[in-house]
Amino acid sequence: MNQRLSSLVKKLHKRAGLSLLIVVAAILIEAISLLQYNYARDILNEQVEQNSLHLLITKALVIKGTLNQNEIALSHHLWDFNRNINTPDSLYNATERLLLSSSNVLGCAVAFSPYYYPAHGKLFEPYSYRDGDEIRHIQLSSDTHDYTSMDFYRKAFDGDSAFWSDPYHDDLLKEDITTYSLPVRDDNNELIGVCGMDLSLRWLGDTLNARSSHPSSFCLLLTGDGNLISGPDVSHARFADMDRAVTMINDSTVTRQVGASGRVKVVDFTGNDGRKGYIYHSFMRGNPHWQLALVCYDDEVYGELYRMRRVVLLLMLAGFALLGYILYRFMASNRSLHEESLARERINSELRVAHEIQSDMLPRVADKRDELDLAGMLIPAKEVGGDLYDYLLRDEKLFFCIGDVSGKGVPSALVMAVTHSLFRSTVTRESHPARIMQAINDVSCRHNDSGMFVTFFIGVLDLPTGRLHYCNAGHDAPILFNGNDVHTLDVTANIPLGVITDFKYESGELTMSRGTTLLLYTDGVTEAKDTAHRQYTLTRLITTVADAVDCSPENLLHHITSSVNHFVGNAPQSDDITLMAVRYNGHQRHYSIERTLTITDNLNELSRLHAMIEEVCRESGIEAGIEGQLRLALEEIVVNVINYAYAEGEKGEIEVYAGVSEGLITWRVTDSGAAFAPTDVPEADITLGVEDRAIGGLGIHLVRQLTDTLNYERIDGHNVTTIEKKL
Repeated sequence: MNQRLSSLVKKLHKRAGLSLLIVVAAILIEAISLLQYNYARDILNEQVEQNSLHLLITKALVIKGTLNQNEIALSHHLWDFNRNINTPDSLYNATERLLLSSSNVLGCAVAFSPYYYPAHGKLFEPYSYRDGDEIRHIQLSSDTHDYTSMDFYRKAFDGDSAFWSDPYHDDLLKEDITTYSLPVRDDNNELIGVCGMDLSLRWLGDTLNARSSHPSSFCLLLTGDGNLISGPDVSHARFADMDRAVTMINDSTVTRQVGASGRVKVVDFTGNDGRKGYIYHSFMRGNPHWQLALVCYDDEVYGELYRMRRVVLLLMLAGFALLGYILYRFMASNRSLHEESLARERINSELRVAHEIQSDMLPRVADKRDELDLAGMLIPAKEVGGDLYDYLLRDEKLFFCIGDVSGKGVPSALVMAVTHSLFRSTVTRESHPARIMQAINDVSCRHNDSGMFVTFFIGVLDLPTGRLHYCNAGHDAPILFNGNDVHTLDVTANIPLGVITDFKYESGELTMSRGTTLLLYTDGVTEAKDTAHRQYTLTRLITTVADAVDCSPENLLHHITSSVNHFVGNAPQSDDITLMAVRYNGHQRHYSIERTLTITDNLNELSRLHAMIEEVCRESGIEAGIEGQLRLALEEIVVNVINYAYAEGEKGEIEVYAGVSEGLITWRVTDSGAAFAPTDVPEADITLGVEDRAIGGLGIHLVRQLTDTLNYERIDGHNVTTIEKKL
C-alpha cells in the first residue's frame, strides 16, 4: 500500500514537472515569437518608409518631368513671340503654335503691359485655346478680366521670373488647370508682358493611380497651402478617406513623426471605416512647391506579418509533443534547407529579372514605314546572354546593329547592356557607321581588365535613296539577297570592340534596290550543333535563305529557326540564337505637287527661291506660319551652300526640289560643291552665353527646330540635303 502510494506520488511529481516544463517552454517560445515579431515589424517599418519615399520621389519626378517639358516648350517659343511683337495680330498664330506643342496645353496667352499697343486699348491679351477638336482665338482682356491684378501676370511680371500658379477651375476651358507664366522681353531686353500657358491636370490622375504599393494605398497631390489638387478615382479610394487625410495633413495639432531619411513626415491615420494606417507626406522641391502624400493601411502593410505570426505560433504549439533531440535536429535541418532554398530562389529570381530586363532592352515594333520591312529575334540559351540587336529611325535613316559578346552568363549580359546603351546614345548625334563604331570602341576599351570583346555590325540605311553605309567589327558577314541572288555581304572584318583603342574602322557602302533583304545573324545560328556535334554551318544557312527569298522578314526568321531546330533535334542549345532581317521596299511616296528650281551660287538668286516657296505654299494651301518656317529653313541651307560649297572663283548650280504629298511637304537641295553633312554638326547649346558658345551650329539648330526631319547624303559627288515638314 505504501509502495503504491509512493509510486503514485512520483508519477504525479513527474507529470507536474513535465507540465511545468511545457508551460515554461510555451512561455519562452511565446516570448521569442513576440521578440521576433517586434523585430520583424521594425524592419518592415523601415522598408515601408523607404518604399513610400521612393514612390513619392518617383511620382514627384514624373510630375516635375511633365511640368519641365512644358516649361521648355514655352521657353523655346519665346523667339516666336518676339519676332511677331511688331505685328500684334500675328501673335494669335504664335500662341496657337505653342498650343499645338503638347496635348496637355489647353490655352496660351500673351498679356502685355498696359498701353503697350495703344491701338488695342489699355490691355491687350491675345489668347488661343482648345474647344473640342477646334482651336479658337480671342482677345481675353476686358472690363471684367483685368489680368494685371491676377497672380499669373503680377508674380511673373513684378518678380521678373517664371511662376506656376496653384491649380484652379477655368470656366472658359471647363477644366481644372494650372498656369505657367514667363516674362516676355522685347529686342531691347525691356520687360513688356507675360506669356501664360494653361496646362490640363487630367494626366495627374493617371500618375497618382499608377504603381500603388498596396491594393488600397492611394496618393494625393496638394498645394503648398494644403488644398487638394488631385487624387485617385473613387473606385480606388473612398472620398471620405481622402478628405480625412487632407484634413489631418492640414491640422497643425496632429502629431507628426519625421522619418529616418529626414525627407518625409509620418502621421497616424484612421480611415472612415476604422481601418488604421499611416500618411507619408513631403513637399516637392523647387517650383511649384506642392505636396505629395501616400496613405497606407496597417492590415495590408502588416497583414502577412500578422498571419505569419499566428501560423508560427500554432506550429510551435503543435511541436511541443515532439520535444527532444529529434525535434531539435529536425528544426535545425529544416532551417538549413529553408535558407538554402531561399538562396537558390533569390538567385533564380534575380536571373529572371535580368532576363526580363534584357528582353525589354530589345526593340519593340518599329515605326511603320512603307520604305522598309524588318524583324528581329533573340532566343537565349540561358536566362541571360551576350547577344543583342537593335534598330531605330532618325532623320529618314534606319540605324541597326547586331552583336555577340565573348563569354557566357552574367558578365556577357552586362557587357551587352553597356554596348547596347552606347549604340543608342551614339546614334543620336552621329550618322556614319565607322564613326559610331569608333566611339563605342573607345569607351569599351576603357578599364577592360576582363579582356572581353564584342563582335559588332552597324548599318545605316538612307530610306529615300536606299544607300546603305555599314561597318563590321569582327562579326559574321550578313547575307544579302534579292530574288535568287543570295550571297554574303563584302565587308572589311576590322577588329572586335574592346580590343585596341583608337583603332580606325573601315566602312563600306552599297545601294539597296527595291526588294533587297539584308539578313544579320550571330554564330549561335551557324555553329548550332546536333547530337553528333555537327554544326549547322553558313552553307546550310544560305541554302535555307534561298528557299525562303519570297518570305517577309518575319516569316524568314521563323523559317530559319525551324530549320535550325530540326537540325539540332534533341541536342541542348549551347549559344544564343539572334537574327535580324531588313528588307528595303524603295521610296514609294507619291506627290500631288512637284516643283524644281535651278539657281546659281549667288545671293541675288534668293528672291527666286522665295517666289518658289510662296508659289508651292499657296498651291498647297499651307498657312503663313508654316510658310515662314520653311522660308527660314531653306534660306539657311541655300545661303550656306552659296557661301561655303564652292571655292573662290568657282561657279556652281543649286537645284531646289519641292514635293507635296498627303500631310507632308518635302524640300531637297542638291549641289556639287564640297562635301558637308549638316546632320553631323553637334547640337548647339543655346543655354550658354555668346562668349562661351562655340562658333557655328546655330543655323543647323534653327533648321532642326523648324522642320520635322533633316537628312543628308553624298551621292555621285553631290550633296543632297532633304528637309520635311508635317502639315
